[in-house]
Amino acid sequence: MANFSILIANYNNGKYFKECYHSLINQTYKNWEVIIIDDASTDDSVEIIKSLIKNDSRFKLYHNAINKGCGFTKAKCMNYAQGDLCAYLDPDDALHPEALEKVTLEFKNREDLAAVYSQMILCNENLVPEKIYTGTKQIYNNRYFFNYPIQFAHFFTFKRKIYLRTAGINVNLKNAVDQDLYLKILEQGQVKYLKDPLYLYRLHSNGISQDKAKQSAKESFARVIHDTMKRRGIKTINHKVVPEVFTGSNEIFDLLNYQTRRMHRLISKIKVTLDNI
Repeated sequence: MANFSILIANYNNGKYFKECYHSLINQTYKNWEVIIIDDASTDDSVEIIKSLIKNDSRFKLYHNAINKGCGFTKAKCMNYAQGDLCAYLDPDDALHPEALEKVTLEFKNREDLAAVYSQMILCNENLVPEKIYTGTKQIYNNRYFFNYPIQFAHFFTFKRKIYLRTAGINVNLKNAVDQDLYLKILEQGQVKYLKDPLYLYRLHSNGISQDKAKQSAKESFARVIHDTMKRRGIKTINHKVVPEVFTGSNEIFDLLNYQTRRMHRLISKIKVTLDNI
């Protein structure tokens, strides 16, 4: 029975943590631990989290002495993780009660899987489900896949032993931390799409990935993609030269515009279908 590590990097999300906590203790799959690292929050996060987890040994709470940012904190979570399987859960979001059970079953049935990802439900600020996010797709994973346009996000789960084969999360990233992780994990093995909304994503004004931070996130994502191209030894994309040095997001996304076209996506869909026969 695989042990599961749920990894939570918290910064000033104390007021939302209660729903996150309850979604964990109500999981149908019981063999799990939760690693929480608070990134020097300035709200009452630590007090709220402590009051909820109390003496439950499945929860382990750590602290950054000073604010270190998302990349550093998420990488630190992995340093403490002991589970065979791992997944990040934002403290303002929640999991479907059967999330861990369904994902674990996928890994049990296929030894070649490096990762499993699912659909997510978009919720309002009170975490009331509104609609399934339709952008999540079955991907065709090869060295030219960069998740652009974005075809999956949460709920992304992976084997810890696979993560340890990679360079790990870039501790200097403030944005696009998850995208960096996805691309590194996908280089190590096969991925399965679970067409089931297992992740509840809360939309609110304080979200790090929402409107105010969009431009910064776009720039970070482009850097992540450029780093990925270099790591994979890709010199050209669709007959265009990959720049040696990153100078801006537009030059990177211009290289990948062909991947947004209908024909490219149709070909990818056919390849996915053939792989599954």
